[in-house]
Amino acid sequence: MTNNAYVEPDDKAWYDLGANWTNAYPVGWEPDADGFRGHVFASPDNSTIVLSIKGTSAGFFGGGGTTVKKDKLNDNLLFSCCCARVDWTWTPVCGCYRSGNKCDRDCLEQSLINDTLFYPIGTNLYNNLTYMYPESNIWIIGHSLGGALASLLGVTFGVPVVTFETPGEKMAAGRLHLPSPPSTHHVTHVYHTADPIPMGTCNGILSSCALAGYAMESRCHLGLSIVYDTVSNLSWAVDIRTHGIVNVIENLLSYPWAPSEEIGKEVPEPAPEDDCVECYDWEFGDFPS
Repeated sequence: MTNNAYVEPDDKAWYDLGANWTNAYPVGWEPDADGFRGHVFASPDNSTIVLSIKGTSAGFFGGGGTTVKKDKLNDNLLFSCCCARVDWTWTPVCGCYRSGNKCDRDCLEQSLINDTLFYPIGTNLYNNLTYMYPESNIWIIGHSLGGALASLLGVTFGVPVVTFETPGEKMAAGRLHLPSPPSTHHVTHVYHTADPIPMGTCNGILSSCALAGYAMESRCHLGLSIVYDTVSNLSWAVDIRTHGIVNVIENLLSYPWAPSEEIGKEVPEPAPEDDCVECYDWEFGDFPS
């Protein structure tokens, strides 16, 4: 389902979900649509509804298409310390940067709630789903940017969330004044250690993310994280090319995970990211322009 958020049902990359799920309707796939996108899936009796949100589409991440520009804007607003102001050569995506390493907190909070951004669009979509399916259990899932949006929406509405290879969204949640741990344990993140994006290491002016124009500076996640140590156990090299959802499905989740099976488990133990620190060299406060 998470992969299918990126494609239409007649695409060869679409995974057949079998008879237990129907593709209730597409979201954002109109010919002129260039933003928030995904699919809504339903069980045959509509008792369970799953909203699957598409992540970033870009050649850099193994994709492309009409949503690239808006995907990138939302990435840089949600996952950068201060408006994607990596250094003086970058054009900030919002006007909150001040001299030195100072950033205006109120400005940052306002920058995330513009009605054209993906999070506000997602809240409207969720409200529509609850109107259409008032008795259903609604889950939200996603990969990368889609996973972060799923988590933010899940925390907003208190519904279960599963994400894959998602950048840290805890900082954005704080700026949106959403509930904080431990009340966020209905959110589960799944990622591996060879992917620098959820690990919070795809940053710095010479990183592959920055060179492509993405300020992926966050690293802390809400809820619980299931982390596959693919670097130690599978000898995977840290590489942005391991980020794609198809790689995760075909080369990681399709196989037994030996370190967990040895202790009678199928997957690594979920755990909160209690001691996580990010953007430590920035000062956030009341710094009017």
